[in-house]
Amino acid sequence: MKPFSVMVIGGLMSLAWASAHAADGQKVFTQGGADPAALACIGCHGADGNGIGAAGFPRLAGLPASYLSKQLHDWRKDTRQQAVMAPVAKALSEDEITAVSAYLASLPAPPTGDLRRQQIADDPTLRLALYGDWERHIPGCIQCHGPGGGGVGEHFPPLSGQPAAYLVAQLNAWRDGTRSNDPNQLMVGVAKAMTPDEITAVAEFFARPANLEAKP
Repeated sequence: MKPFSVMVIGGLMSLAWASAHAADGQKVFTQGGADPAALACIGCHGADGNGIGAAGFPRLAGLPASYLSKQLHDWRKDTRQQAVMAPVAKALSEDEITAVSAYLASLPAPPTGDLRRQQIADDPTLRLALYGDWERHIPGCIQCHGPGGGGVGEHFPPLSGQPAAYLVAQLNAWRDGTRSNDPNQLMVGVAKAMTPDEITAVAEFFARPANLEAKP
């Protein structure tokens, strides 16, 4: 067999494997894992993976597969604690975690708002989202989470469009120690330096739909 033919066949086999893997991930998302305790993601995170804002269930669609996989493993290790997700993560197999993470990463994510520094310059609380407060060792949220809070890589997930209740819950989890899976304990320090009012205000700011964000 000619080398080119081998390459073509190998490529087709890889595509077939990837398609099968994606199908497995979709099944975990819509029906749950093989273990009955591995509940279907769709029940809390919505049919499109964009979460249920009113209930505080976050968007998973479009998040990096490596980030999603890490969070599931962190629930298994109890470095991230949550009454519903911890048992689900512990019931999923390694293959199911890989498959559902890849499937969720393949789903389309909503657009990210275009946040400009001058738009909230007069609001001392919401300035934290862009500027931070270096006297208290608080970096601006977008300095790590990217322009518009759209997320950067596997360590800095999207903030934009996530439910305010979810963002508040995560910041409070870092404050009280029920979440400790951030790189170099960065978010622990940030969350503990913020006041409850600041946490609420910043969460509500990023939770706004992209077309309503940060109007002058």
